[in-house]
Amino acid sequence: MNRSGRTVILALGNDILGDDGVGFHAARQLRQEFLDGVDVIETGEAGLALLDHLEGYERAMILDAIATGKCAPGSVLVWGAEDFKHKVAPSPHFSGLPELIHLAERVGMKFPKDTRVIAMEVDNPTVFRETLTEQAQAALPFFVGEARRVLREEWGHAPCTNML
Repeated sequence: MNRSGRTVILALGNDILGDDGVGFHAARQLRQEFLDGVDVIETGEAGLALLDHLEGYERAMILDAIATGKCAPGSVLVWGAEDFKHKVAPSPHFSGLPELIHLAERVGMKFPKDTRVIAMEVDNPTVFRETLTEQAQAALPFFVGEARRVLREEWGHAPCTNML
């Protein structure tokens, strides 16, 4: 598949860990709305395995849950690739976005020119449950809305409308 000029929405998480799967919930809504030029991938993978999902795309949107404790649960945060230029992984066994960008540059891999991370602060992403907490469910429309705004206004993707 030729990914040139295309956008990938890469949802990260685990849908049996409740709020850790909030990116999946958002991606499923966006998949129904943005059909032309946008690929949606849901994965529980991390680190170097994500390179396969990002390689060759023009733009990448990463949807994920975070638990920093610095923001109220339900807060939605947005970062661009430039925000990750000088971060260092907490362990040599872990490869985060800064390491992926650096590795892709070093080996000449076609990596997205524009990468956005949209994350929702969650209280506890390690509780076994198949549904979102009330806080995450209430914040989901704003989370999806921020992703939709980037797709439409910044990247020029037109949503599909239901003709019925």
